[in-house]
Amino acid sequence: MPSLCLGYLSQYTHHHLVAFLLTFFSYVLLHASRKTFSNVKVSISAQWTPSVQNGSAPALSPGETWENHHMFADEKQATLFLGALDSIFLFSYAMGLYCSGVIGDRVNLRYVLCFGLCGSALVEFMFGTLTEWLHIYNVYLYCGLWVVNGLLQSAVWPCVVAVMGNWFGKAGRGFVFGLWSACASVGNILGAFLASSVLKYGYEYAFLVTSVVQFAGGVVVFFGLLTHPKEVGLSSELETGLSAVETDSDSHRPLMSDEEDEAVREVYNGQCPSVQQQDEPPAEPPRAISFCRAFCLPGVLPYSLAYACLKLVNYSFFFWLPFYLSNNYGWKEAEADRLSVWYDVGGIIGGTVQGLISDLMGKRSPVLVITLVLAMGALVGYSNSPNDQLINGALLAATGFCIGGPSNMISSAISADLGRQDALRGSQEALATVTGIVDGTGSIGAAFGQYLVSLIESKLGWMSVFYFFIFMTGGSIVFITPLLFNEVRAMWRDRQALRRQL
Repeated sequence: MPSLCLGYLSQYTHHHLVAFLLTFFSYVLLHASRKTFSNVKVSISAQWTPSVQNGSAPALSPGETWENHHMFADEKQATLFLGALDSIFLFSYAMGLYCSGVIGDRVNLRYVLCFGLCGSALVEFMFGTLTEWLHIYNVYLYCGLWVVNGLLQSAVWPCVVAVMGNWFGKAGRGFVFGLWSACASVGNILGAFLASSVLKYGYEYAFLVTSVVQFAGGVVVFFGLLTHPKEVGLSSELETGLSAVETDSDSHRPLMSDEEDEAVREVYNGQCPSVQQQDEPPAEPPRAISFCRAFCLPGVLPYSLAYACLKLVNYSFFFWLPFYLSNNYGWKEAEADRLSVWYDVGGIIGGTVQGLISDLMGKRSPVLVITLVLAMGALVGYSNSPNDQLINGALLAATGFCIGGPSNMISSAISADLGRQDALRGSQEALATVTGIVDGTGSIGAAFGQYLVSLIESKLGWMSVFYFFIFMTGGSIVFITPLLFNEVRAMWRDRQALRRQL
């Protein structure tokens, strides 16, 4: 296996590495700023509600003080509003994904990506820093800014997946994209570190740091990112700098089929991919397909619905884990932020390992179904975790492996597979559109989930929230199961055909 990995990794040029790193860190910075809001919820809730420990309250008029500087009467109301903000963000993010994916297939991906990064950084600065400096506490202002933030952030993910799909082809996609999709988890870790580092100065400084870093990253991407190998005279898929081509003649082939690409076999055998014939007529430039046609492509709908269930659970951990650890176990907010990192560590390992296994199997759905079944058991185990940070961290890592891993696979490698299947022959520009559909549908499910989490927790407690997570994980298995049966039947037919030939 090491020689196999080296076989398809050794063909890539430094241009592939730059594209990998720039798209990777683009989403790292975006998720770091997004994680900031999750990690400072306790501080925001305290700022938005009155406190009986406030020594100045007896000396001043409590009604005047609270009305001018606080929006809610108690912590439960603030918690419900924080959940509503998460849902507002995800709804606008989902709607934006449906549009930004279509735009990304028609406009230069670099422009769309940088607009999303820099615009979102400015909005986050206004939301978390400027409003606190100016002592502006207004429900409608917060909601409006978070709607705009969701729309701007939606421009990033379809673009980075499309750029990665342009640079990295069929061979080893599960492993490469599994490794690359760790960008969200790395961003969570970076965001948790930055937030916990400056939280003692006030939550507004956590927003300040992450928004400034994100804006700077958008500027770097604008001047450094190449969105397609053709921009430097390289071919797409697995043919790298060994041949200068004008068209990507192999991009329309199915990436989820059982047929092995000839270029892949040549690379694995240590041979150079053949140079395209110079007398071939130039192909027409790729055309972007319509939104409806992309939605009707095989596999898009079931994977989108499965991702809606799974992203609900994954983003619930993302938005509420530090808050849950602080409130349920009584740990300090900075300790809860650091401990929540282990969920992302498990997701990084899970996405990479599961992607590599799916490459070796040649199938994605069996790996997903098996891992999601294990995820249901992991959720049961974590819901009964004792008040011990070591045990809690270990269970968190296992839960992240079983939930974050499949989530990363669907949103990256599988979305790229779906955007480059046989039904797209002659219409190659569908990667951003399909990615936007899958992630947008997932975000709709996650948006409903965040408000439900706050509602269930306030009415029934955290244990009922975990039962809800288990139910939704089972729902994702239900949507993927028909695809699993189709792949198993295909494998059986291929095996029978091989036996007849022998």
